[in-house]
Order: sequence, then C-alpha cells, then structure tokens
Amino acid sequence: MSNVLAELPALPLHEAGKYVAGAYVVAFVIVLIYVAIMALRLSRIERELGELLELSESPPSTATEDVAPRESTLA
Repeated sequence: MSNVLAELPALPLHEAGKYVAGAYVVAFVIVLIYVAIMALRLSRIERELGELLELSESPPSTATEDVAPRESTLA
C-alpha cells in the first residue's frame, strides 16, 4: 500500500498554494475571533473590578439600622 502512495504524484505547487493560503486564512480568522472574545471578557472583568473597587471605597450604608431583629428558627 505504501508503494502505491509513494508512486502517486503530489499536488502541483500552483494548486497546493490555494490550500495553503486557505489554511492560513482559516487559522488567522480563528485567532482573530479568539482575541476578540478575550478582549470582551477583559473589558467586562475590568468594569466589574471597578464597581467592586468603588463599593469597597464607599462608606458603609446605614440600611442595616432599619432592619428589625430576626428571631431564630432553630427552636
């Protein structure tokens, strides 16, 4: 079987070039999509981190004073 495959001619360069270029285009598009997804995730994480930073720097609210004490339900 390997002798038969060794006897078969390879694709001529003018035909194989199309496939090589197509493979590079597909690989580039996949990398471009990956980078775009990572950029979106990074911007979301930065926004959430900014919100958490603002919450940690703000003074504590007095909303807990308005809440009535709760009874235990473990009885």
